[in-house]
Amino acid sequence: MDDHGDDFGRWVMEGNAVQRTEEEWATIAGYIRHAANKVGPVLPLCLPGEPQECGRSAQQHVLAWAAQLKAAAHHLIEQSAPSEARAAHVAGPLYQRRLAELRAQNAPVGASR
Repeated sequence: MDDHGDDFGRWVMEGNAVQRTEEEWATIAGYIRHAANKVGPVLPLCLPGEPQECGRSAQQHVLAWAAQLKAAAHHLIEQSAPSEARAAHVAGPLYQRRLAELRAQNAPVGASR
């Protein structure tokens, strides 16, 4: 996979992203790549300092590889569901509930999303 989400050109830090160091982003990218490699095509060793370094930031890898992992998970849902209706339920309402739970866990006290 060489698609790193370059559709918008060079990446710049924008105001909504969680602030992390490059090392923290690299650790997260490594975890996501490991998970994605377990359920889909193998992702390249292209983080900063790796053999196939591509020049993109670790944060961009987190986003691109998280998208790859999400796509692989959705494909697994489609392949594993006993019916289209069950797949639609799992990929829709169940997914939205799980996402809401994750957001609630990470929300600052007194904040709403």
